[in-house]
Order: sequence, then C-alpha cells, then structure tokens
Amino acid sequence: MAGEDHIVSGVAGRYATALFELALEEKALEQVEADVTRFGEALDAVEDMQRLVKSPVFSAEEQGRALAAILDELKIEGLTKNFLLLVSKNRRLFAAPDMIRGFRAMLANHRGETSATVTAAAALTEAQVTAIKQALKAALGKDVMLEQRVDPSLIGGLTIKVGSRMIDTSLRTKLNSLKHAMKEVG
Repeated sequence: MAGEDHIVSGVAGRYATALFELALEEKALEQVEADVTRFGEALDAVEDMQRLVKSPVFSAEEQGRALAAILDELKIEGLTKNFLLLVSKNRRLFAAPDMIRGFRAMLANHRGETSATVTAAAALTEAQVTAIKQALKAALGKDVMLEQRVDPSLIGGLTIKVGSRMIDTSLRTKLNSLKHAMKEVG
C-alpha cells in the first residue's frame, strides 16, 4: 500500500494501517469512515477533547473513561469504538488526528481516489469545493477526496496539499514574498 497519497509513518501509520485492514476484513469501511469522520470533526471543534487527547496529565484510565463517554455521545460503536479505546489504553491517543488522516488516505487509495487537503481563509462554498475537485481530477486523473480546513491567517486564497505536493496561492505567502523582495532591494 505504499504510495504518495498516504505518507503517515510511525505510530500513527501503524495504527491507521491496522484500522484500515480490520475494517476491510470486517467489510466495515464505510461505517469506520463515518465514525472516524465524526470523531475527527468533534476533535477539531471541541477544545476539551483536544486537551484530553494531547495532555499527559490524564491517566490511561481517566482518558479511557472520558473517551468512552464521548464515543457514546457521538454514537460511535463497534470496530471504531474498540479501536479508539485500545489506542487510548496504549497511550497513543495523541496521534489520533494522524491516524484518521492515514486511514482516509488508505481508503481513498483503495477506492482509486486520491486525498487532498485544502486550506482556505474562510469556509468554502459547495460550488468552490466542486470546482477544486474537478480541477484536481483533471490534473491528477483520479477522483479526489477533499479534507477542508480553515486558517484565517492565510488572509485570502488557499493552499492545496496532495501527497507530498503543495500548491500555495495564499495572500499571506504572496505578501511574505513581496516583503522579502523589498528587503533585498532596499
């Protein structure tokens, strides 16, 4: 499964591979995809969850109990719940975002798609997302699964990352380039 689309290594890569292979074996790819998407969205949105995942202050038992309650609230069950609880028990929950990214990349590769991350200064409209997907499909020759992020510090424009390639059309980068060019002249 080596490929440019899912460059996730180390602990996160091993766990992502294990989750993908289990989901494939259990014929539960769609369910696990939906579960990890819900978990990832909650993780991005809730600061307390981020602290729970990243902070070494919580014991494995405390982290496991809190995680179990969160998973129940998110209605995440079965394979995904067992997987995340095992990750927590093994004190590897800090790597969950990379595990999710790795799982999604492997799933996209399995489907003959490629995954890309688009970061914009503000949330993109459906029309913009569709246009980006079509442009990437034309350039790459594959369907593209987009992960969207918002980073107001870009000011305008966007960045697109596909595998190890990155396209940066952000206003922040253009202003920084202009700033450096002006320093060299003056």
